[in-house]
Amino acid sequence: MNEALRPLTVLGGSVALTLLLGWAADVLLRRLDERHHDTPLWGLLRRSGVPLQVVLLASLLRGSYRATHWSFIHRHANAIGQLLSLVLIAAGAWLLIRIASAIVESSYARYASSTRDPMRVRRVRTQVLLIMRIVTAVVVIVAVAAMLLTFPDMRAIGTSMLASAGIVGIVAGVAAQSTLGNLFAGFQIAFGDMVRIGDTVVVDGEWGVIEEVTLTYLAVRTWDERRITMPVSYFTSKPFENWSRGGAQMTGTVYLQLDHTAPIPRMREKLLEILESCKAWDGRSWSLVVTDTTATTIEVRAVVTAKDADDIWTVRCTVREQLVGWLADHHPYALPRVATSQAASLRTRLTKADGTVQAPRPRRTVPDDETPDMGRG
Repeated sequence: MNEALRPLTVLGGSVALTLLLGWAADVLLRRLDERHHDTPLWGLLRRSGVPLQVVLLASLLRGSYRATHWSFIHRHANAIGQLLSLVLIAAGAWLLIRIASAIVESSYARYASSTRDPMRVRRVRTQVLLIMRIVTAVVVIVAVAAMLLTFPDMRAIGTSMLASAGIVGIVAGVAAQSTLGNLFAGFQIAFGDMVRIGDTVVVDGEWGVIEEVTLTYLAVRTWDERRITMPVSYFTSKPFENWSRGGAQMTGTVYLQLDHTAPIPRMREKLLEILESCKAWDGRSWSLVVTDTTATTIEVRAVVTAKDADDIWTVRCTVREQLVGWLADHHPYALPRVATSQAASLRTRLTKADGTVQAPRPRRTVPDDETPDMGRG
């Protein structure tokens, strides 16, 4: 009877103590969260409840599993102890990542709530995400290394590999040159404030918004919902356009090719009317001028402003559409015209009576130093 009760007592006691400690930790964090509404740390730490209970249970079982005196456990004591050690290491890494994530997210939330500058908020958000990825990668690598060291064979292999660590390091460095370059470029982007999540950029002729930043690549979401994945080293080695750098507000232009008789003053009045009815226009500036002229048309440029890249696109399309429509309805003569002549009519005028076609007479040009005699009849 004692042989049956002892394992149940050990296992049941470990589970009951784990649940009790987990409940107590959750109650404590809940009360701290209720008292400190301005600090989201305590509420975020409550997400660590499950890994905390796994760590507690693995620790209790790792220290008391031999006390069960089961024959099965006695025969496989080493394997069970190693399995519990692996679970304890993995759960400890999980708990550490959750705690680090709660601390970083809490710091970012407090900074975002106290800062009104959206540019700084996006910069800190980019840095926070990269820091969390670095912490996660380091914790996972250390946890995997610790789990491997629990195997006796791995210890012997690790000892033998230390002798050739220098050569292996050189070979690995050469082989992973591109990866290491992207890794250091990721640090440069995160803390050099080159690009941030939410920035509007133009890379390789593609216009888009930075959607994701990692240590090795960036994801750019284009206007047509495509995703372009680019290595981080691209942004540190090649020039690119960052439309959000120094402020998100933008100035856009609309070019129109019109006839020389276009009513420019009335077009200015119409442009102002269009902008005042467009919600995307920020009201900072506008203008309409003739910037160029050719033998057949003039080039009219309308300059408009908006608070960001999306709104400037909307304003430009609205101005272009409504100005052209207004000219077509009220001033059709202002639209460009192309003079053409029908080939059939020209052939009829040049045809002789016998059916042959005569070449058109060349026009006689008067030299600059010859004055035509206008008095001759």
